[in-house]
Parts: sequence; structure tokens; C-alpha cells
Amino acid sequence: MEPDFWHERWENNLIGFHLDEINPHLRAHWHSLAVRPGARVLVPLCGKSLDLVWLAGQGYEVIGVEVSPRAVKDFFAENHLRATRIENQHCDIWRGESITLLCGDLFALTTQDTGQIDVVYDRASLIALPSDMRRRYVQTLNTLVSMSAPHLLITLDYDPAKMDGPPFAVTDTEIRELYEQHYQVDRLESEDVLAQNERFRKRGLDWLQESVFRLTPPKKA
Repeated sequence: MEPDFWHERWENNLIGFHLDEINPHLRAHWHSLAVRPGARVLVPLCGKSLDLVWLAGQGYEVIGVEVSPRAVKDFFAENHLRATRIENQHCDIWRGESITLLCGDLFALTTQDTGQIDVVYDRASLIALPSDMRRRYVQTLNTLVSMSAPHLLITLDYDPAKMDGPPFAVTDTEIRELYEQHYQVDRLESEDVLAQNERFRKRGLDWLQESVFRLTPPKKA
């Protein structure tokens, strides 16, 4: 989706995608990436997710990317965190003690903006984008992140004839088409979570599959 779409959603508080808790899949599967302490974690399209706080609490340096200034301001205010704001060519940099948020368009960023990235956590980025933007998204990450950096990726799938996104339905087949050229793709968990998501039942879905993937550099022969 284009930046104006997300600006409007945040300004009108249409943020049903925001969780008021740490994502349970993050807690359950982060350790499987075997990420060293102090590593720099990229969280694209992060909103004001509490997952940022959890990751920082585990000893990582967190780099979030968010297009909405409202979301960035709310994140630091609601978590009682101080940040210094620095204007940059491609984004405004809000730098806290162990969490830095880059407020701008992900697709406009360069490695000079993000710095070295050791691992990627994607809970709500890929599924926030329509199909014609998802390949571009993956290509953008490939320019920002070393191919040696593992990813923890959480997706949703459903019958797209029943509901328009976002969040958009992303199949396991598409995940492999997008990532298998550079990564080993392992599905760690998959479950129908419609019973726990009343708002999606109201939108007409009769199933909602949530999956967790680990993307790692392919093993050498």
C-alpha cells in the first residue's frame, strides 16, 4: 500500500493490526534463529509494536522502519522512552537507547540509513502489501540486508475471495517463490487462528491460517 493509506489509518486510529501484547510466535521461535547478543534487528513496517521492546529487552539493537510519524511518536510516548530526532534525506531518525525508528518509506531507504543488519523480524510487513508490491519488498530487503542474515517471518493465508486486504493472503507457495532463491525456507508452525480473531470472522472468513517461517542461508554441500 502507498504511504498515504497508512498515514490515514494511523490518523484515524484504524489500527486493528496492532497487538497490545508481545507476539507469542516471537517468544516461541526467536531462539531458533540463534542470534548472537547485541545483533542489529531490522523490523520493517513496525508500527508501534511492543515486539520492539521485547527484542531490545533480550539484548539486541532494534532498527524499526515505520512510515507514520503518529505511530513513531506514540511508540516512544506509550513506552515512556526518550528519543532524539534527527532529520535525514530519506527519513527522520528517532534514536533511543537501544531502539531506533526510521520514519519514512522503506522503499526509499539505503544501507547508509539502516546500517548493518544481522537479522530480520517480519510480523506484519509482507502481509501488509498487495501482490504487486511483495516482490519489490523482498528485493528491497535484499539490498538492505546481507544474505547471511536470517529472518523470522509470520504470514496469514485465507480465501481472498472472501475479504480484501490488508492484511493480504500470502500462500506457502508464494513464500517459497519469493525467498527460496537466497534462503532455506522452513515452516516452523501453522495453525487456523480464525476462532481467536473475531474481526476477521465478521469480515466473512471461514478460515485463517497463520504460519511462522524461518529463513536462513542455505546449507553448504
